[in-house]
Amino acid sequence: MTLNVGERVRLAMDLRLAGSVTPAGELPEEAGVFAASVALAAGIEGTVERVDEHHRQQSQEVREYLRLKSLLEDFGHQMPPASRKQLEEQVEALEEPWVAYQRQMLRVTVRVRLDNGFVLDDAPEEAFTPA
Repeated sequence: MTLNVGERVRLAMDLRLAGSVTPAGELPEEAGVFAASVALAAGIEGTVERVDEHHRQQSQEVREYLRLKSLLEDFGHQMPPASRKQLEEQVEALEEPWVAYQRQMLRVTVRVRLDNGFVLDDAPEEAFTPA
């Protein structure tokens, strides 16, 4: 699911936001540290203001898998059987990191202005459903 700017959404889960708070107008290094906690209940609606796609970096294993897989597909039929088998084994050994990378290849975060006035920025897309 990809959310779009301007789309109405509903918070899909209860959230508890906790951390330090800096009073408006003060620089973070000069301000006193206040602890704060805010709870937001599932079902609160809002509007998507921004959608950011974050592409994950490829690990060395993923790059090697892509290189070897390409080599196997392009030249495997011309290779001696023993070399082809060795290459197939190398590709197979790197399939697990490749599958894991594909599952997490794209991470989408959103900025949502909730109807109660709160703004959630860099929130995972999965935290919301279309309203």
